[in-house]
Amino acid sequence: MQKYLLTCDFLLAMGYLRAVMASREYSPRVLDLTAHIISLNAAHYTVWLYRATTLFALSSSIPDELEFVNEVALQNQKNYQIWHHRQTLIDNLYPSIASSPSSIKALADSETEFMTQMFSEDAKNYHVWSYRQYLVRKLDMFNENELESIEALIRRDVRNNSPWSHRFFLVFSDPKYATPDSKANEYDENIPKEIVDREIEYAKTATFEAPQNQSPWNYLRGVLKKGGRKFAEVESFASEFVKLGDENGEGEDVRSSHGLDFLADIWSEKGEWEKADRALSLLGDKYDRVRKNYWEWKRGLVKELKARG
Repeated sequence: MQKYLLTCDFLLAMGYLRAVMASREYSPRVLDLTAHIISLNAAHYTVWLYRATTLFALSSSIPDELEFVNEVALQNQKNYQIWHHRQTLIDNLYPSIASSPSSIKALADSETEFMTQMFSEDAKNYHVWSYRQYLVRKLDMFNENELESIEALIRRDVRNNSPWSHRFFLVFSDPKYATPDSKANEYDENIPKEIVDREIEYAKTATFEAPQNQSPWNYLRGVLKKGGRKFAEVESFASEFVKLGDENGEGEDVRSSHGLDFLADIWSEKGEWEKADRALSLLGDKYDRVRKNYWEWKRGLVKELKARG
């Protein structure tokens, strides 16, 4: 019965909304109506769109609307429309604060605080992370405050790849030095050497904390590519987690399958084909059997590279 009543309530409210939209009414009661509909179905794109249009027509308080959106977002974790609406609000608000660094910082701080609250509920929420990238670009948050905030999230869960991805974006998309539109996996000659060195060390430190965590290994790969460095530069580091031993396995000690994979790429890069093949074979047969087909595919690539000389 309750579900039936909610359905009837929603249909009735939508009927009212269609009527006010047809008459192009922009009034406080429209805001009340859309808030009611959102409480019944927060995923209705048209409702959010008309609510935004009404807000702007009435010159309503954007900060007050952000507080309303906060409440809705906390109750609807996976809702995309909420974050699209929030972005629309920021786009509308920004011109009025663009000339005030203190106002921009205050907005950045309040938004960061709320996103941190959202991440405490779901640290991998894709919509929130996408919005965060938008906000960094919009408010020029390529700064130490944002970097420290992301480091705190990484410390909270070093295995969560989302803050690692955001850190990579934050560091290597900074307009102060990054080449515009440079792809994530391509070399950028404009990235300062000291930035690349810093990020390599950051990834290494996180890897020591959790050697079997794939995120810092992937980050390290990305940093080396972005900096135009050879993987072999970190061979001694990766070797701290892997000892192949002799052909019979004597002395073999693999603390990280990701480190073994990294070494396979290093040895392939150096033309040490037998060592690369042995590492990949160990991954498929012993350390990562679930992905045996993948490791066999990589062995095939190594053989092709060897054949080419």
